[in-house]
Amino acid sequence: MYKEFYGLTEEPFTLTPNPSFIVFTPSYNEVLASLYYGLENAKGLIVLMGEVGTGKTTALRWILKRLDSSVLAAYVFNPRLSIDEFYHHVTQMLGIKEWNNKAELLNVMGRVLEERHRRGLRTVLIIDEAHELSDYVLEEIRLLLNFESDNAKHLQIILAGQPELREKLNQANLRQLKQRVALRCKMHALPTVEEVEDYITERLSIAGSDQPNIFTPGAVDLLFQCSEGIPRQINNLCDNAMLAGYAAGEQVIGRQIIEEVADNLDLLPSMTNSVAAEQPVENVGSARILTAEAREELWNNRNRLEQKNNSNSNSNSSSNVKPFQTNAPASSGNSSNLKQNTFDEVNDDLLEIEEVGGFY
Repeated sequence: MYKEFYGLTEEPFTLTPNPSFIVFTPSYNEVLASLYYGLENAKGLIVLMGEVGTGKTTALRWILKRLDSSVLAAYVFNPRLSIDEFYHHVTQMLGIKEWNNKAELLNVMGRVLEERHRRGLRTVLIIDEAHELSDYVLEEIRLLLNFESDNAKHLQIILAGQPELREKLNQANLRQLKQRVALRCKMHALPTVEEVEDYITERLSIAGSDQPNIFTPGAVDLLFQCSEGIPRQINNLCDNAMLAGYAAGEQVIGRQIIEEVADNLDLLPSMTNSVAAEQPVENVGSARILTAEAREELWNNRNRLEQKNNSNSNSNSSSNVKPFQTNAPASSGNSSNLKQNTFDEVNDDLLEIEEVGGFY
C-alpha cells in the first residue's frame, strides 16, 4: 500500500522469514558461519538456539537456499509429530518410499545414506521449533545419528529452537542426546541502536529505497527501546509506522509516529510515556539522558538564577558572579533565541550532558 509513496519495489518489513532480506549483522554472520562450518565438516548434530523473533528460521532458509546441489535436505517446520508421522515426513522429503515398517525403513534409510556418503554427497535433516519435539522423537533423532562409518557421519542434523530447547536437552532422560551435540550456536537480538539503524537502512535498501533516512534518529532510538532489538518486532513496528506515515502524508517518520504505533501494539515501555519529544536531526544521535520536562526544569532554574544574579549586580556593581555564565549578551534582542542559546550552553558546556546510544 505504501510502496509507491516511499519509492519501494517491495515491502521491506514483512513478518515472513524471507532470506532475501537477511541483514548480515555481526551476530548473524557468526551464526551462519558456525552452521556452515558444522555442515561442511560433517559434525553430526548442531543446535541453534535463540529467543522468539531473532531470525532463526530466516537463517535456516538462507542456508537451505544456498546448499550445493550435492546436498539433499529435509526441512521439518512442524515438530508436533508422533514417531510414525515424523518418519513419514522425513522419508518423503528424502525420496524413500518403499517401506512397510520401522525396521524396513531403517534398513532402507541406512543403505541410502551410506550410498550417498560413498558418492561424496551430503544429507541434512533440519528441524525448526525443535523445543516442541516430544522426548520420544528426540530419542529417535539420537538413534538416527548412528548412521555413520568409522570416520564420518552419514546424516547431518540441525535442531533449531527457543531457549526452552536447552532446558529440554538438560533433562536426565536426554543426556545421551545432549552428549551428541557437536556444535551450539546462539542467535542474539540486535544489541545496540546503531545495529538497529543499520538493520532498518539495509532492509529499505534491499526493497529499492534510495532514501536511507526515512526513519529519523529519534524514531530509530525509540524503535530500539520498544523492540528490545528483536528483528521481528522491529519489522512489525516499522511496517505499521510506514503505513501510518503514508496515511498522514509524512515522507519522514519521526518519533511521534513510532510512539503511537508502539502504543497500539502494546510494545511501548511504560518509562517512555514521558520521553522527550523528538529533537531536530542535528541534535539527536540517540536518546537524550534527560526528559523534556527535566530539561525544561533545568532551563527554568538557570533562568531564575540569572535573573537573581542580574538583580544583585544592579544593587552592587562590585559583584560580577553569575551562576551560569554565557557568552550571549544579557540584553540580546530575541528572548526565545537567548533561551535556546543559553539552554544549549547549559547542556553542552557546563553540565556536559551527552547523548547516549540507546536504552539498555
